[in-house]
Amino acid sequence: MNRAPRPPLQHPLASVFDRAVDSFSLALSPETIRHYRGTARNFLRFLGFAYPQVNRLEQLRREPHILGWMSHLRSKVRPLSTASYINQLIALRSLFNELAWSEELAELVRLIRREDFPRPPQRLPRPLTLQQDQLLQQEFRRRNDGGGNVFLLMRHTGMRIGECADLSCDCLLSTGQKQWAIHVPLGKLKTERMVPVDFFVCELVQRLAFFRSLDPLPADGRLLSRASSKEALVRPLRDYLHQVCHTLGLSTRIVPHQLRHTYATEMLRAGVSFPVLMKLLGHTSPDMTMRYVDVALTDLQREFQLARSRPRHLVPQPKLPSTRIRAGLEGVIDSLLAAQHALEMFRRVLPHGHSRACLDRLSNRLTKIVSETRKLRTP
Repeated sequence: MNRAPRPPLQHPLASVFDRAVDSFSLALSPETIRHYRGTARNFLRFLGFAYPQVNRLEQLRREPHILGWMSHLRSKVRPLSTASYINQLIALRSLFNELAWSEELAELVRLIRREDFPRPPQRLPRPLTLQQDQLLQQEFRRRNDGGGNVFLLMRHTGMRIGECADLSCDCLLSTGQKQWAIHVPLGKLKTERMVPVDFFVCELVQRLAFFRSLDPLPADGRLLSRASSKEALVRPLRDYLHQVCHTLGLSTRIVPHQLRHTYATEMLRAGVSFPVLMKLLGHTSPDMTMRYVDVALTDLQREFQLARSRPRHLVPQPKLPSTRIRAGLEGVIDSLLAAQHALEMFRRVLPHGHSRACLDRLSNRLTKIVSETRKLRTP
């Protein structure tokens, strides 16, 4: 969908900031360029209203111009989220850095400092609950229409909604005997990947291909038809999910991306290793993948009980000496080793605390006693 162009901003510094944004246009996406222009308009609109006498870059000061703009952002009736606030600061700082170089005004780089940025919020995983996941999948299967099959495909492949909208008609590829994978095109991170799928997902792709063949729009090589832009396809899909959630009595705040979170958590619980999960999701860093993984309390309890019930997986078991006690000095050493073994096995079942630490010290003393006893063999 094409947006109507905004009227030019009437401010003496508008052309200067426009030139700074134009210098970024060759390296950034159109959406990012719009973000830079929007930030510049926001700042200059505030500057023209609060400080109309400022009409040159040399007049800009951290106090009151920049700090006043920051205060203005935080005092809005509909407050910005922390992430949006940080993005505004980053964009304006980048423009100042560019202007400092092009206009030879080094002091501009010091207008926004590192300590001005708040700590970004910790993004928590948002997988669907088991009940929400089951209800949605049942309803999608029951409807068996285009929207339902799209969301089932997203749920069982972990694709983003934008990647699903860009799938080609020949995205399903054979990788071996009775083995299939979906080729996911270039997505948000400019990466492409192959996602292994089962027979159920193959059926979903075939259904969507059938629905595409019945669509009156001319074939364009894509699995999902679109009248114009990608947004014209994605927006009805979001509305479709909203209507399904409303029909089922679920929260209407559920968004398509939560299906991706649910897929990631399901794969990890099924035993998929972390590096493989990164490949399946198309991530370039482990930090990105961790945002999608929900480690529930039940997972923690299971791993904790496994570690407690099988300590041999953590440290090697001490060897039990021969049950036949030998005579003489050798028998004394055998008895000391048997006592040390019994003490160590008892120590491991105790919780961490004073008693366990005391037994650990006694075990170390027995080790020294055994070492000194063995020296008695030498004449």
